[in-house]
Amino acid sequence: MSGLSPIIDDLSRPAPQASNGANWQFIADGVMGGVSQGAMARERVAGREAYRMRGAVSLENNGGFIQMALDLAPNGAAVDASVFNGIALDVLGNDETYNLHLRTTDVTRPWQSYRQSFIAGPEWETHHIPFSDFVPHRIETPLNPAKLRRIGVLAIGRAFDADVSVGGVRFY
Repeated sequence: MSGLSPIIDDLSRPAPQASNGANWQFIADGVMGGVSQGAMARERVAGREAYRMRGAVSLENNGGFIQMALDLAPNGAAVDASVFNGIALDVLGNDETYNLHLRTTDVTRPWQSYRQSFIAGPEWETHHIPFSDFVPHRIETPLNPAKLRRIGVLAIGRAFDADVSVGGVRFY
């Protein structure tokens, strides 16, 4: 049994630091020339502390995403989550479809990831997303939960107004 805590972030530490000691980051497609805009803030949403990401996703200039990302270890190293079945994500949003992306030590390019979508409805809800449901994107290697490095919550792939809040993340 791994000594890894199931809690990734319960929002018990001051922003932008997660429970695991790493910091949440906001990333937009401008890093690749896109023009999507947005922001991430720690705030109270529907009675609960959360990281809230809002913005406008645009497909112009080969863009198409905004993201809240968190390394799974403070130094960016891999964590072995193979004793767990997946990721549990507490979310609230605007009834749009969002993605949860995982990165492992096998991911060597910015466009590679393991992806699964979920709908963020208008009430707080916990989504349990099994590792087996993540789909490799532009990578041939199957997802290995023993090599996890980073998670990301993304508004991606189509032009829309994003508003998604995350009130907790953990392995289950």
